[in-house]
Amino acid sequence: MLKVFKALVKRDMTLAWRRRTDLLNAVLFFVMVSSLFPLAIGADPKLLRLIGPGVVWVGALLSCQLTLPRLFASDHADQTLEAMVLAPTPLSVLVLAKVLSHWLCANMPLVFIAPVLGMQFGLGPEALGVLALSLALGTPSLSLIGAIAGALTLGLRGAGMLVALLVLPLYCPVLIMGCLAVEATVSGLSPEPYLLLLAAFSLATVAIGPWAIATAIGIAYE
Repeated sequence: MLKVFKALVKRDMTLAWRRRTDLLNAVLFFVMVSSLFPLAIGADPKLLRLIGPGVVWVGALLSCQLTLPRLFASDHADQTLEAMVLAPTPLSVLVLAKVLSHWLCANMPLVFIAPVLGMQFGLGPEALGVLALSLALGTPSLSLIGAIAGALTLGLRGAGMLVALLVLPLYCPVLIMGCLAVEATVSGLSPEPYLLLLAAFSLATVAIGPWAIATAIGIAYE
């Protein structure tokens, strides 16, 4: 089972690299959204530090949203997903591998870019570290929640818009906790409670998400 899991992660990452233009577009979108706000608002340091965490987190959330519609679409189109449903390996394991590859390709780059973008808002070194850590802890749940929505809308016309409508309300707790962690650091408070909540939320989605995704895909192929 572990060999199949590793092979699927490697396969999806290879395919993502071949379509790296899509990933670069999402990263560039993240950079543009986060960079335009300081230009539009002005150079007030207090205001920039206040809105900085929220801007970067919203940019990461929307960037993740751009890559979600393709998570299952290509496999559904070439019937690879149907083969996964019929495979002896549990479907929940296979979809977890796909979500992991999506997180590594689409969300992990944002974790490394975020501190650079956070410097535009005058965030200190400690706040920049917390910003990156909050994204690392929170983005796995974004991928898993988005994968659930993608599985529920599998094969539907206009699935991208439906996915957005389904996931954006569910993203709000992650967004709030991520922003509060950085804001607490800027205010001289401990970000640990918010970071622990982000980690707990991601662990909960890892525990529940693959089963929910597999169930949704199974229903789609019944």
